[in-house]
Amino acid sequence: MGVAQADVVARATWSALVEPGDAVAGVLVDLLGAGPALGWVRSAVRDGPDLEQVERLHGPLVDADRRRLGRSVERWAARLPDCDPGRDLERLDRIGGTLLVPGDQRWPTALDDLGAEAPFCLWVRGAADLGAALERSAAVVGSRAATSYGERVAFDLADGLSSAGVRVVSGGAYGIDAAAHRGAVARDGRTVVVLAGGVDRAYPAGNARLLEAVVGAGGALVSEVPTGSLPTKSRFLQRNRLIAAAGRATVVVEAAWRSGAMSTAHHAARLLRPVGAVPGPVTSMASAGCHRLLREGVAVCVTDAAEVRELAGLIGVELTAGVDADRSADLRSARPQDGLDPVVRRVLDALPRRVPAALDRVASMAGVSVTEARGALGLLELDGWAEQRGAGWVGARIGTS
Repeated sequence: MGVAQADVVARATWSALVEPGDAVAGVLVDLLGAGPALGWVRSAVRDGPDLEQVERLHGPLVDADRRRLGRSVERWAARLPDCDPGRDLERLDRIGGTLLVPGDQRWPTALDDLGAEAPFCLWVRGAADLGAALERSAAVVGSRAATSYGERVAFDLADGLSSAGVRVVSGGAYGIDAAAHRGAVARDGRTVVVLAGGVDRAYPAGNARLLEAVVGAGGALVSEVPTGSLPTKSRFLQRNRLIAAAGRATVVVEAAWRSGAMSTAHHAARLLRPVGAVPGPVTSMASAGCHRLLREGVAVCVTDAAEVRELAGLIGVELTAGVDADRSADLRSARPQDGLDPVVRRVLDALPRRVPAALDRVASMAGVSVTEARGALGLLELDGWAEQRGAGWVGARIGTS
């Protein structure tokens, strides 16, 4: 077995041995390397922790650090006999999955920003080149108990981001997460689902078809725990830090006052990732968390995919798909009459829609002279904005002014 393969197996073992986000284990692996650190743990379980070896690399440990390391060894000792990386890797191979470790060209280096809490490895089902995928990415998250408004916004954001070549990252849960993944898949976009359990377990079960559609569309299911692992409450909370680190920006679409999406937003803020929040009705408890993020200055207001791209620093990068989201947004919001001369525009605004008005009446309503009104009406008639009926005038394009 080569050194590289030994590191892969050691990291697979670490992912089963400790719970996600275990900073003590992270520091130990950083100091000794994955394989030697695993050997240190086995020796510590048998003979007691060799603190001198750690101190030679780390420096002197204070009493609190010594106690913390001792408690960690006791915790790991309970799970060590059950760790079987060969079994876990065989399960992964059966579903066509891939194990990524730091140093692999496909490893998403954005996760390294988590420091000692970074995952030891990633268990992936689907497209395995997460490094390339997450170069242009944004996390879209929110409550499971979403409203139809929130699900619509999440779907549209993901659809717009995918059309701009931005990879949508979320957690695969009901509500906002699922709507975001659906929006990406509907656009033939590849989305990344970060799971709290093993990638061979569809959770929640009601989203099983959606998760299969993600893989089928060229997306990926990702987890930091081995195949066969069950999702737990603590793993859901730790999963949020991966979502925050994976996205160039995080957008909260809907979130109650206390919500897992709020946790993701705060993780992103601590990582100095931009955070956006979608406003909702002030009477909606489903948006109370978003409004809190905005009020406290943690997030900025976002309302469409172009603003999310701007937040993530992805504005100005043209798409292979061809449609620039920023120009599309501008075209949607612009009205043809916005470029009219101010006097002409005032006359257009004064024109009735049904009952024709005489020239002097139009001038009076617009607050311009009769001469100015006559000239403006002539221009508007040429452009199809005004129509003369008998001795009066009406606007020719109802509903556009």
